[in-house]
Formats: sequence, structure tokens, C-alpha cells
Amino acid sequence: MSMTDPTLADVPDDDPTAAPQDERPRFETPIVPKSTIAGHALVAVVAIMTFLASLTTGAVMLVRSAASDWQAEVAREVTIQVRPVTGRDIEADVAKAAEVARNFPGIADVRPYSKEESARLLEPWLGSGLPLDDLPVPRIIVVRIAAGATPDLVQLRALLVAQVPSATLDDHRSFVERMRAMAQAAFLGGLAVLVLVLAATVLSVTFATRGAIASNRPVVEVLHLIGAKKNFIAGHFQRRFLGFGLQGGLIGGGAAIALFGLIELASRRFLGTAVGDQFTALFGTFSIGLLGYAAVLGQIALIALVTAVASRHTVNRTLETIQ
Repeated sequence: MSMTDPTLADVPDDDPTAAPQDERPRFETPIVPKSTIAGHALVAVVAIMTFLASLTTGAVMLVRSAASDWQAEVAREVTIQVRPVTGRDIEADVAKAAEVARNFPGIADVRPYSKEESARLLEPWLGSGLPLDDLPVPRIIVVRIAAGATPDLVQLRALLVAQVPSATLDDHRSFVERMRAMAQAAFLGGLAVLVLVLAATVLSVTFATRGAIASNRPVVEVLHLIGAKKNFIAGHFQRRFLGFGLQGGLIGGGAAIALFGLIELASRRFLGTAVGDQFTALFGTFSIGLLGYAAVLGQIALIALVTAVASRHTVNRTLETIQ
């Protein structure tokens, strides 16, 4: 028996150790690297811009909520002024005006101010310690409207004039209109700032994405030259940069959500104090609400989508320049 060297022809076809002839080499390295300096820079840019956009969104929500609370609070109160008139008992006129208002439908509470309380209302303008007995200081009656009620203020005004000629009713309509105009201006201004921040975010993400793609241009060129389809190459980059956008968006948006949550908890902790009451009067509960948090989450998804679309567009433009 002659001894011969084994060859591939001697290997049985059913040998499990035999490699199939049509098996192709498999590469474990991804087409688009997962960790690069450009990728980290893109995540940082997306995180910063998402954080700024989320802060602007929260500020707009706070202004909108506070303005709505202000208008609702002012609209629930009207004021009756009783002027001192020669020959009339002002105390009797105040009592009569308060009785008319208290018996009118839709009124929840009536509180007449005393002479001293009415005089103290003038202290911010006239100062304290001045003798106000000789001045015709009107008496104030604060009338609070019941929740959900819409009393006929025209009829109430007519009743007051008929029974107390020195009384006038102020429904603060002009003040409410000015407040509404100011609130709308602040809201529109906040929206304009938000649009500018989002535009800056889109531009920053686009340029950062292009810079990251430029660093991977040799990979794109090699894949294109060996016959890879344009959609195949662009799809890989789009998925990778969508991940970068989501990562940066979650970092920036998550930081903004955590900040708003901490501010809300802090405002609740100081509730009842002088500082807390001032902030509550200006900003309400200092909470952006579910709508605000939903808007922040929507921005995270939008910025991630912008990052993915920008990467696909940049790859397609790069492939067009390759001859």
C-alpha cells in the first residue's frame, strides 16, 4: 500500500469539517465605526442643542400657564368703588352696595374694605403716615364671582347706580385685555426664540453630521468602488447616526426634564413662604405639565430624525462626487 498525501479530493463530501466552496468571508467590523471622535462630538452637539431647545420649550410653557392663571384670577373678581359724597353716609352706602352685590346671582363672596384698608392701598403712591381724612378716598368692595358662573355685570352695574348713586363697578376688562395682549406677546416671543433654537439645532446637527461623514469618506469610497449600492451604504450610515442622534437627544432632553422636575419639587418645598408665594404669583406652580414633557420628548425624536436624514443626504451627496 503506497502512502500518499491527503488532498481535498480525498475528503468525503459529507465530512462536517469540510468548508463549503461558496462560503464567503464574514467581517465582524461594522461599516460605520461605533466609537469615533466625530461620533462623540456629534453626540455632544446634539445633547447641548436638545438641552437648550428643551429649556426654551419649558419657558414657553411656563409663560403660557402663568398668563392663563393670571387672566383667570383677575376675571373672577370685580371691584365696587363707593365715593364719599357730601350729604350721604358713606358707611350706609358701602353696606347697601355690598348687600346688592351679595344678593346678585353668580356672586360667591363680597368683602368690603374698611377705611384704613382702603387708605393703605394708596401708600405705595402717597407714602405712609400722611393724613388722609380730608381726602375723598373711595371705599373698595371686592366681589368674587362663583366658579363657572357668568353673572350679568351690566345688570349689576345698573342696580348699583339705582340704589347707590355714588357706587361704580369696575370689571377690570381693560386690564384683562392688556394682560391678554402682554401674555400673547410673551408667548409669541417665546415661540420665536424656540424656532430660532430649533433652527440652530438643525444647522448644528447637519454640519456636525457632515463632519462625521467626511471622516468616513474613505469607507464610503471603497464600498462604492467595489459595487455596493447607494441605498445600502446610506442605510448603514443613517442607522448609525440615528443612534447618535437618539443618544445625544436623550442626554440633553433627559437633563432638561430632570432640571424641570427638580425646580418643581423645590417650588413645592418653599410653598407657603414669602419667596415661594412670589414665585407662585409669577409662574404658577412652576410646572410645565404633561404637555411640556411631551413636547420635550417630541423634540428628542425630531432631532434624532434630523440627524439620520442629514447623514443620509450627506452620504448621497458624497457618492455623487465619486467618479
